[in-house]
Amino acid sequence: MPQHLHHGRRALVTGGAGFLGSHLIDRLLDRGRDVICVDNLFTGSKRNLDHLRGDPRVEFIRHDVCQPLHVEVDEVWNLACPASPVHYQHDPVATTKTSVIGAINLLGLAKRLKCPIFQASTSEVYGDPFVHPQPESYWGNVNPVGIRSCYDEGKRCAETLFFDYHRQHGLDIKVARIFNTYGPRMNERDGRVVSNFIVQALRGEDITIYGDGQQTRSFCYVDDLVDGFLALMDAGPDVHGPVNLGNPNEFTIRELAERVLAKVGGRSRLVKLPLPQDDPMQRQPDISLARERLGWEPRIQLDEGLDRTIAYFRDVIDQAASRSAMR
Repeated sequence: MPQHLHHGRRALVTGGAGFLGSHLIDRLLDRGRDVICVDNLFTGSKRNLDHLRGDPRVEFIRHDVCQPLHVEVDEVWNLACPASPVHYQHDPVATTKTSVIGAINLLGLAKRLKCPIFQASTSEVYGDPFVHPQPESYWGNVNPVGIRSCYDEGKRCAETLFFDYHRQHGLDIKVARIFNTYGPRMNERDGRVVSNFIVQALRGEDITIYGDGQQTRSFCYVDDLVDGFLALMDAGPDVHGPVNLGNPNEFTIRELAERVLAKVGGRSRLVKLPLPQDDPMQRQPDISLARERLGWEPRIQLDEGLDRTIAYFRDVIDQAASRSAMR
């Protein structure tokens, strides 16, 4: 195990109360880390950390990364930013600030502490791609002034900052480009396609498909993604990324909806709505680099991952119904 990941060290996880952040914290604790979880709870939820309540190894700080943070840690994991269109378009200026100013503050912290820093970037840096599947060498096709630009360009600028800090200050950076990820602890109201379809089907509502449903996505189960995070941080000081992390198996949105319906049952209908502006038509990672440099590839395929995620959302909906009945 690399020196910076040995037992007894402290990790800072920003966005730690979110979907991905909370799963990462679980895995870091399994590795013997103490963890400082930082989140402003704009999209994160303390419910994602309920199972860690009272654990002396975890400290929660409610804080916005747009403000400087003064802590002493051995590694920094930056996952702070709304990641679904519903949330990042709610306050686009704040979204860009989180990506850019947050990166500056955390890079400054890592520089002072001389510790490695991980950046959760995104496949959205590729925009609506002309190259398919997308390798890390592809520079992308991004609208800089559209309604998604606050997220897409914010993450692109954050990558620029990370690599400039590496070149200028010798900082040990790790940049992961995350493709569509799903699993337990997703927010049922985040507007992402997997959670949307599952929740709508479980509630017997119409399943809303944007456009004709022929646009494609590649869906990675959260456990596999976190394996990729750890493999990247474990990699030697010559591996900085950016590295694509995602499942390369590609499905149309309509195929996903039909699989969810088949698993949940019920009488939900597929209903088409207009395609949102700048919504990419194709999204599939080329993970050759991750296979070669990290020895990583996903293990959990869509059917198994959907079963686990449906079970989670069924429990969430049942608990909400029980609480409502008790009022």
